[in-house]
Amino acid sequence: MKIGIPRALLYYYYHPLWKTFFEKLGFEVVTSGKTTKELIDRGIKASVPEICVPIKIFNGHVLELLDAGVDYLFVPRMMNIRKGEFFCPKFMGLPDMVRYSLPGAQDRILFPKIASSSDDISDVHIYSEMGEALGVSHKQIKDALLDGQKSWEEFRRISQKGYTALEALDYVETGKKSDKPMEAYKVTIGLMGYVYDVYDEFVSMGIVDRLREMNVRVITFEMMDEELLDKELTDMKKRLFWTFSNKLLASGYRFLKDDDIDGIIHVTAFGCGPDSLIGKLMELDSSEYGKPFMTIRVDEHTGENHLQTRIEAFIDMIYRKKLKAKKEA
Repeated sequence: MKIGIPRALLYYYYHPLWKTFFEKLGFEVVTSGKTTKELIDRGIKASVPEICVPIKIFNGHVLELLDAGVDYLFVPRMMNIRKGEFFCPKFMGLPDMVRYSLPGAQDRILFPKIASSSDDISDVHIYSEMGEALGVSHKQIKDALLDGQKSWEEFRRISQKGYTALEALDYVETGKKSDKPMEAYKVTIGLMGYVYDVYDEFVSMGIVDRLREMNVRVITFEMMDEELLDKELTDMKKRLFWTFSNKLLASGYRFLKDDDIDGIIHVTAFGCGPDSLIGKLMELDSSEYGKPFMTIRVDEHTGENHLQTRIEAFIDMIYRKKLKAKKEA
């Protein structure tokens, strides 16, 4: 039996868990390819115009997997991974959008309800409802999840050593680490953005690699300690409703306070409601801290030259500022 996992959305955070889980149950995992212009175009045609770019991309990946003839598509209903906070409503309704808008998907969707009190979503009760469809027992699911949990924990451990999500994913799958993140650099940038915006290289146009090519050290929220991030929001009278938005905002506040961070770039997809709030908060607070802040808003029409020019100008400005401060010291 073939289980299809779209290379989109939380693939970049939970794929080690899900891939290991299904493989330990004896199934073949088929992951869709990297995002392309053709794939995005297919996703756009299958989506309502008002939906955000990441969902359009997800639909494109689902269509690719349907063409590949998978037996089931894994489209979990992401509800919450923290008490009192939730995922974006689009994540909650994603299985229904896929089932009723993409031809051929309705009877081939596995959509467990992901509700957890922490980022670790390997609880057997979450996935047990899939047992009948997959023809596996409760014990088999439990044992497979233990292996999946270990893979995910290893992925998170590597991420928190300064490796990107893509590098950590590659390590978990192949056992080979990428080169150690650079130790000699001219500028350090705090890069804010959901994993599916930052690490889908077609959407972000490989922003991490572009920055590194400019001798820039890049720090993202998933590289940071969870407890440290959580403390950044303790002074807020009311946290945001969305867990991953809180992670981004917390990382942004940490970047503002950290003297080793020279500037902040926020990568956001056009049409993202939570990001519009985070972006405005960061704009206001970055002025107060006197730290350079730039928003990169991407959609299906964003041009590569536009991105490159803005990044180069932003980094050059920060570098000149550092040199000036050094001469005046």
